[in-house]
Amino acid sequence: MKIAVLGDTHIKKTDKPLPDRLLRELAAADHIIHTGDVQVPEVLHTLEQHAPVTAVCGNVDGEDIQDLVPHKQLLDINGWAVGVVHGHGEKKTTEQRALEAFQDPPDILVFGHSHLPLLRYSGKTLLFNPGSLLYRRRAPYCSFGILHLEDNIEASHVFL
Repeated sequence: MKIAVLGDTHIKKTDKPLPDRLLRELAAADHIIHTGDVQVPEVLHTLEQHAPVTAVCGNVDGEDIQDLVPHKQLLDINGWAVGVVHGHGEKKTTEQRALEAFQDPPDILVFGHSHLPLLRYSGKTLLFNPGSLLYRRRAPYCSFGILHLEDNIEASHVFL
């Protein structure tokens, strides 16, 4: 199963459309995960035109997004436990807050907030932050991610 992973889009109604490279990946995706800071429901509606979407709300998402998606989700995808959370909060690092969001560590923990792409293990949990699609902040490039979940896990970033 191919999953496109994006987050921290911070798209407002007047922003430019989604990047062409992302649209090509969405066309081939079986599922889409958005790690929060969506800002406007139109982004989720656009993503839903390509594949089923799992999303969580982030710290800049207002009531319109909070009414549509929860603060965290736990999925079973091809037998893999996939936790999705934005990762915002006070004290601690984004990574620590994301890890503490789930009582039992999932196989894969997808989170955002920092705008920094990350791919590493913490114990037996794969930590995956896709980075930010349009606002790189301290990262050298904007980015999103691709997960392939079958008998094994394949994870990678696409840098724009």
